[in-house]
Amino acid sequence: MPLIRLDRAFDLDGFSEQLGETSIRVTVPREELSEVLRRILEFTGFGIYVYSISVRPAPAELLKSYVVELQRVDYSTEKGAWVPFVEKGALDPP
Repeated sequence: MPLIRLDRAFDLDGFSEQLGETSIRVTVPREELSEVLRRILEFTGFGIYVYSISVRPAPAELLKSYVVELQRVDYSTEKGAWVPFVEKGALDPP
């Protein structure tokens, strides 16, 4: 174990830049959780990107942080439910 351990501070703007990705998983400090959720809802409010959102306490004492997971989803009319997003139209290089 190193004597000094430096943890990077949570970067709200860095998190916001990830929105639009297919899958996102971040650990958020308790004091930033409401702003993270607000930014997710604001981003998805346009209806272009839709996420399944999971929020659970991080494995730490006293609920100091939360794990926020986002999985991009699309609505399937055949199944009548939200299903994981699948990239369409992407071509593999020859």
